[in-house]
Amino acid sequence: MGISLNPSTILSGQGIDVNSIVQRIISGQSGQLSVWQGQLTNFATQDGLLAGINNNLTNLQTAVAALADPTGALTAQAAISSQSGIVTATAQSGAIAGTHQIVVTSLATAGTLYTDPIAAGPDASFLATGQTNGDVQLQVGGASGTVHDIVITQGSNDTLNTLAKYINTQSTANNWGVTASVVSDPNGSRLALFSQSTGNGGALAIVNNSNTTLTFDAPVGGANAILTIDGVPFSSSSNTVTGAIQGVTLSLASQSPANPVQLTVGPDTNQITNAVNNFVSAYNTVVSTINTQYVVDPTGATPPPPLEADISLRSLQSRILTDASYAIGGNGGLVNLASLGINLNNDGTLTVGSTPAPDSQTFAQVLAANPSAVLNFFQNASGTGFANNFNTDLTSLTDPTLGPLNVDLTQNNAEQKDLTTAITNFETNLTSEQLQLTTQYEAVNASLQSYPLLLQAITETLGSLSTSGIGGASGGSNPTLSSGL
Repeated sequence: MGISLNPSTILSGQGIDVNSIVQRIISGQSGQLSVWQGQLTNFATQDGLLAGINNNLTNLQTAVAALADPTGALTAQAAISSQSGIVTATAQSGAIAGTHQIVVTSLATAGTLYTDPIAAGPDASFLATGQTNGDVQLQVGGASGTVHDIVITQGSNDTLNTLAKYINTQSTANNWGVTASVVSDPNGSRLALFSQSTGNGGALAIVNNSNTTLTFDAPVGGANAILTIDGVPFSSSSNTVTGAIQGVTLSLASQSPANPVQLTVGPDTNQITNAVNNFVSAYNTVVSTINTQYVVDPTGATPPPPLEADISLRSLQSRILTDASYAIGGNGGLVNLASLGINLNNDGTLTVGSTPAPDSQTFAQVLAANPSAVLNFFQNASGTGFANNFNTDLTSLTDPTLGPLNVDLTQNNAEQKDLTTAITNFETNLTSEQLQLTTQYEAVNASLQSYPLLLQAITETLGSLSTSGIGGASGGSNPTLSSGL
């Protein structure tokens, strides 16, 4: 539509609205700008969706890689104790399945040694009367252990507090493996020595005590743990026992010779189930998100989803569904997800069956009955398992350069860059044209605003000519003009 002006208004001296006219001209030329800006908005929306699906795809790859990992959750072993108050255990992936009977006769203990109480307190000298020096020899590690000579000097280390400090300093500097402290009760103060390790190597003993009033009680502790495993005797310097059962670490909690403990080693069904559930959840997130891009309103009342026509997304969807339908041969009939109790729904998502369908089992039942076949379905040495195959495809799909969604994002970014450049150039040209039009129409407006004054001046001039006459005659009748013929 053109721009119309009211002659009576513009000739009255009011002129024209320059800004309004220029803006209407510029607006008429900026239709393409709106188209480009709309395209930029669409690209930004597509980028957000593509990036989100890509992130979901990466999460799926992590979950599938866990199923393909030969040292991961599917090969995890668990050790279950019948009496966790006596023995608990952890099993590594190399543990051999089986049941063991364990009897804990005694626990490994740290050596302890202490003196009789000194009523005078921790700061009184314990040197014998008239002595300025003494000697205490501490043996660590039993009869064949190391003897540490502690020379007692008056004013230096001849009180319980100063002796405890001296022993701790020497132990730290020379690796004695002993901690000293002073304990007090109503009877007085004692020097207490504790081994920093359990077992025979932590046994403590005093082999010499000269010129002091210290009386050391009989040492306690410093003994190995004693247990039997399937009737075989074991001794351990620690209550954490390794090597007694292949791939299993035992933690001894209490001794109970009369209560045999049954330890069952086998596949860790909790870890395996969690890994499978994580895969199904990550897979369903990818498939469900893709599905939202193909929900089209048949009435046409709402526009189609932003990625509805994206060929790469359709290719991704097809490959994901193909991967989920992958099957292997043999394996005792556990050849695909459905045979494991993991069902493919009509919308492409998966469901881990918790209720057995007719003539089928739940995943938990399948896993309990044949854990090795479940493992072989997902992964095997030849790399042809379900997770092996899926992981290989996901590596391709998530490739930062060649992955289909990353290719789309790269193309979108290039087009957005071109559009941004075109918009910038277009806006620069519009700005230049706006300035030019403003200058032109301001000149026109100035002329129109001066029109009444000009018209008045002309009218006054013509009026004066009419009053004075033509040719300068005054009064009398008007002259008669002849044709001169």
